[in-house]
Amino acid sequence: MQNIVNPVRFGIIGIGNMGSSHATYLDHKEIKNAVLTAVCDIKPERLEWAKNTLSADVARFTTAEELFTSGLVDAVLIATPHYSHPELAIAAFAADLHVLVEKPAGVYTKQVRLMNEAAAKSDRKFGMMYNQRTNPLYRKLKDLIDGGELGEIRRLNWIITDWYRSQSYYDSGGWRATWVGEGGGVLINQDPHQLDLWQWTTGLMPKRVRAFCGFGKYRNIEVEDEVTAYMEYENGATGLFVTTTGEAPGTNRFEIAGDRGKIVIEDDVLTFWRLRVSETEFNRTFKGGFGAPECWKCEIPVDGTGAQHKGITQNFVEAILNGTELIGSGEEGIRGLTISNAIHLSAWTDAWVDLPFDEDRYYELLQEKIRDSKVVKADSDQTLSVQGTH
Repeated sequence: MQNIVNPVRFGIIGIGNMGSSHATYLDHKEIKNAVLTAVCDIKPERLEWAKNTLSADVARFTTAEELFTSGLVDAVLIATPHYSHPELAIAAFAADLHVLVEKPAGVYTKQVRLMNEAAAKSDRKFGMMYNQRTNPLYRKLKDLIDGGELGEIRRLNWIITDWYRSQSYYDSGGWRATWVGEGGGVLINQDPHQLDLWQWTTGLMPKRVRAFCGFGKYRNIEVEDEVTAYMEYENGATGLFVTTTGEAPGTNRFEIAGDRGKIVIEDDVLTFWRLRVSETEFNRTFKGGFGAPECWKCEIPVDGTGAQHKGITQNFVEAILNGTELIGSGEEGIRGLTISNAIHLSAWTDAWVDLPFDEDRYYELLQEKIRDSKVVKADSDQTLSVQGTH
């Protein structure tokens, strides 16, 4: 086991869209007790960016292996395309390094399960960049549900269609919106945060899923850009998850109905329609025919937007140095991905999918998608600003 080093020395693997953002705030010393000591990218132009932008003492590597064995880092932040997340994390654990992974955990649960097993065998910290878990809206929602304020959950609805992406966005990278490069579309790129919050705030995982996807419905891509997924739960609750990148203006409305009322998050406001008595109790005792439980509309106070990416990174550093509980444990990354994979599998097979599903079958069908791909894209990438994104 390594000695605990303060400040924690970070290496970033992949300094594209998100990686360059992480590198910048680390290099600017915006994370207490952390320092950026190395970056890695396979693209010469990104390393040139690092040379011209980051501090002169930040080492630059062309391969992850060189960074792992350099002796310059205690922890790595992986911000590469999705397929490589588990492979790089497993190698980092083998090098006795702490690992923080950008979302998603991976493309398919079978590979993420291997990553989780490697983490379990290591004594290093393992975190996921689930920055939306720092958002006070969702933290308050989880607190209300965990505290029993909503009672038993009966229904979940999330319409998350404010992911508008133009064709130029998809054309900005040869790996984007392809089965071989990205492993999916809106589910794997834009929605990992929502699929994480879907189960993290409620504590529920569906027992089966029936989904319908539009593949290249609005854009010249081969992966899904529209999804409608229906879910059922062991306690009888149901869920509906609707998402797309082709709708403008979009909607972001998360509604959770329970035995004691309803909570809605929309337009950065959390509203709780709270029943004075539970629906179950009212139904048992009310004899007046038409009627409904007394309901109070409560605007729940929520301040700020949370610490976001910097907050997750700061928490990760504190976990390394002080044993602080991780906001986004790396092992939990498989949960949202499980829902995502189940949605894909249901759409591909035009059938219900029970959870846990057949991971080998999912992998087999994904490989068929890759082999049958007709997409030809230029092998070049444009680094885009991530300002204002999740």
